[in-house]
Amino acid sequence: MISRQAILRGYNRGNYVVGAPTPPHYASSVGAIGDHAGLAKDAVSVDTGLIEQLRAAADQVLTSRDDFVANTRDWWAGTMLAETSGTPAAVDGVFVRVSTAAQVQAVMRLAHAAGVPLTVSAGRSNVTGAALPLRGGIVLDVCGLNRLVGFDAESQIVEVEAGMFGDIFETTIQKDFGMTMGHWPSSFAISTIGGWIACRGAGQLSTRYGKIEDMVHGLDVVLADGTLVSVGNYSRAALGPDLQQLFIGSEGMLGVIVRARLKLHRLPDYGRAIAYGFGTFAIGLEACRLILQSGANPAALRLYDELESRVQFGLPGQNVLLVADEGVREIVDAVMAISDRVCAGLGEKLDGDAIFEKWLETRFLTGKSAEGFKRGPGFVADTLEMIGRWRDLPAIYDEVVAAINAVPGTLAGSAHQSHAYVDGACLYFSLRGDVPVDRRREWYRAAWDAANAVLIRHGSALSHHHGVGLLRSPYMKEALGSAFPLLEKVKAALDPGNMLNPGKLGLR
Repeated sequence: MISRQAILRGYNRGNYVVGAPTPPHYASSVGAIGDHAGLAKDAVSVDTGLIEQLRAAADQVLTSRDDFVANTRDWWAGTMLAETSGTPAAVDGVFVRVSTAAQVQAVMRLAHAAGVPLTVSAGRSNVTGAALPLRGGIVLDVCGLNRLVGFDAESQIVEVEAGMFGDIFETTIQKDFGMTMGHWPSSFAISTIGGWIACRGAGQLSTRYGKIEDMVHGLDVVLADGTLVSVGNYSRAALGPDLQQLFIGSEGMLGVIVRARLKLHRLPDYGRAIAYGFGTFAIGLEACRLILQSGANPAALRLYDELESRVQFGLPGQNVLLVADEGVREIVDAVMAISDRVCAGLGEKLDGDAIFEKWLETRFLTGKSAEGFKRGPGFVADTLEMIGRWRDLPAIYDEVVAAINAVPGTLAGSAHQSHAYVDGACLYFSLRGDVPVDRRREWYRAAWDAANAVLIRHGSALSHHHGVGLLRSPYMKEALGSAFPLLEKVKAALDPGNMLNPGKLGLR
């Protein structure tokens, strides 16, 4: 039997300080390379008069370059490449800490009046550069908005401020209310409620509980001019377009999320896991499709290709599928029965409990692992998650892996299926390269260009849950096609001065 406690075992803060996110320190290893001057362009300075106004409105204002670099660093590989090349991603601006929605409004009114860019920041766990301040200005840290406001037990809705970290949130609702949200991203201990919503995050049990956009009941958002609006707050409605969805996934470029109302679930007391091995990744995908389309929705349905099955489970030559579920016994047993029936006709049954335990120990290591490869000083690793239709996924898998492997300097491309739905699934690709240090950026962009060309050709979504940020911005216009001007118009309507997080989502 698996349990919530077993799942929680994989999440802890380790050396993280509660309320103080600590992305890794990327020590500069070489001087600036070529003409690379960092990622920020045409930074807008903040004059002393505005700094004094900010100090009066906020809890803390940091102005030194070292403080700014340290407090805007994130987990994106591009940030690492920039900083270890002697060119930190962000160097100009002021870092402002607040702890109330009223302070957020006050700071945004000041920024709006002065025409100064403002980028909201929290856990900085993002892996696409979404919170890097390209135009300098103000970086607004909202980790101080970390209070649990209330709980509606009858409706199973909790109200919480956007800066609360995920592990603190989940521990609190379990202990105080006997509830869970079921949202378990890899960044669980270093990401916040607002960050999950702003980037449309997904947890590892999303097949049972849904993605973050399925969990949000309502939001409070501060707009560019400092106006506070409340959106959503209905289970379902027919009141025109869903305005709440404008802000879910908007990556801080339409407003700053300050409070959320979220749907919860009762803590499960029963769970099971099974596992199968398949001869090819395509056969494993077929098993996943049939499971979902037979009406089953196991909490975790994760299929690993041969390379990742070797790294993750020590099972070379297999494409390993883990099926795990939790909840009411009758439902879980039915889901397992359907999954067993589907898989039995396509693959070989493995020790499900052992696979599940191994998954708990290694699930965060596979994507960027260098295991089995000779790793030099120019080693670069990253992950790419996308989503497409079932009919296209086998070809997408083959073509993306081939495209990544064709880039000179690539060590290996691999993938696993991480989130599944009735109509399609998310494939989570890993990119690993080892090149001369001064060619790391060249390899990195070439690998991403090659992979995304395949995704655009198949009409699949470029991202399932990491978001766009800087990393995917070059591909957005082609990917959205005729819909891209709509995104531009929404941005212009809500932020006519292009003040909020400029340069993200493919926008100017």
